[in-house]
This record gives sequence, C-alpha cells and structure tokens, in this order.
Amino acid sequence: MDTGWNTSWMDYVFKMHGVDQMLKKKEIDTMVLTHWHLDHFWGIESTLKHNPNITIYAPNTHYAEDMKLLHGGKFDKAGCSNNTPHKGKLVECDSKNIVKLMPGVAIKNFDVPIILRVRGENVLYFNVKDKGIVTVTGCCHPGILSLYSFARNNFAKGEDVYGSYGGLHITLFETWDPKFDDIIKGLKSFKPEKLGCNHCTGWLFAEKAAAAGLPIVKGTDRFRSYKKVSSVAKNNHVFLTNGDSVVFG
Repeated sequence: MDTGWNTSWMDYVFKMHGVDQMLKKKEIDTMVLTHWHLDHFWGIESTLKHNPNITIYAPNTHYAEDMKLLHGGKFDKAGCSNNTPHKGKLVECDSKNIVKLMPGVAIKNFDVPIILRVRGENVLYFNVKDKGIVTVTGCCHPGILSLYSFARNNFAKGEDVYGSYGGLHITLFETWDPKFDDIIKGLKSFKPEKLGCNHCTGWLFAEKAAAAGLPIVKGTDRFRSYKKVSSVAKNNHVFLTNGDSVVFG
C-alpha cells in the first residue's frame, strides 16, 4: 500500500526491509494507492524501478499531473520526479463499486474532498477468519466511523469489526476538539479489539483513546534505528512507527 513521499527515503526503507528484492522477484505484484497526496505517491519511482509492470489500484480522481508522474515525468517546482514509467495495469477505482482483490480482501473507494487538491481515498478491507473485519488505511480521510459503518452494512453480515491499521487523520496538528470525544465514543460502540495507529492519526488522539480504554496497539523503540527519527514520537508508544508491526490473525 502506497509508496511514500520521497524516492531517496523509500529506497532506504525498501532496502532495509527487503522490499526492493521482493519487488524484483515479483513476490509483490500489486500496489494499492490510497490517494494521490504527495506523501503517499511521490516516491513512486522507488517501486517502479524494481517492477515497472506492477499492477496498481488507484482512485479514479486523479489529475493530469498525477498521470504524468506515474508515466515518467517530473515537477521541478515540487522537486519530485519519476524516471521509470509505469508499464503495468492501472485499475481506476470509483466510489460506486467494491473491488475484490482476492477472497476476503476488497478495496472500497470513498469519494471525499481532501486538502491540497486531492479527492477520493481507497480503503482496504480484510475479513480475517474467526475474527472479523479489519480496515487498513493510508490517511482515513473519510473518517473511521464511516469506514466501520460501511463494513457493518456491506461486509460484516453478522461479523464484528475487529480492528484497524493505519493513519486515522484526527488530531493531525495535535490540538483537541470536543468532537473528537464523540469519535472515541463511536469507536467504543463498535467494540474493536485492535487499533494500530500511525502517520496522521495524531499522538494526542491515540493517547486519549488509550486512556479511554480503546485497544491501542503499542509500538516500540525500533524507529530510533532509522536515519531519520520522528520529532513527535513519545515513550508511551501509542503509535506503530517505523519498524513496528501488528498481527490481526
């Protein structure tokens, strides 16, 4: 899912975790782009240089500039470029259909407005055997409660929502609004068993959610071994940061 904001950083991370070799060997043959934001898409060359024929599922709400970068181009003002054109299949996901990737895995596109001239986000849904539904998001711009409601109405069929992983885009700027208390109450009503937060969720929300009794999966200090370290990471580990993992099986 997604391919980062910067080629040099993604090259570094891919090599550290062996993703570059997995792409070369076609062990990874599919990429889901959640949305066309710079921090999720501009590192696309790091993926394509190892497998230009990879199948990509992306929102159909792109602009000409997005296609230019995907097919090999550069934006001098933005300082991003891609020297390896995408030659594989591009599946454009719309908000009217659910795309089934494989048994138990689906993509749902939510056509919502997003900041910085971007619209629409793909969300991955997993039906984990004997557990329930898990959402995996890039930024969760549609809202986590909307994602859970959609799952209950369209996927669950009596099964519970089991949990989430990814950015939740709530207290991005680390300020609190009373409406965020309602999000916590809403999440508790779904009774998830695992919530893995990262990226744009906001440390403040994760801290308050954990204090309210939501099952926030704790991270580790592994991120400190990377050449760039988050300036907002705290020792309470309410985020899953670089090097962390979560298991839903």
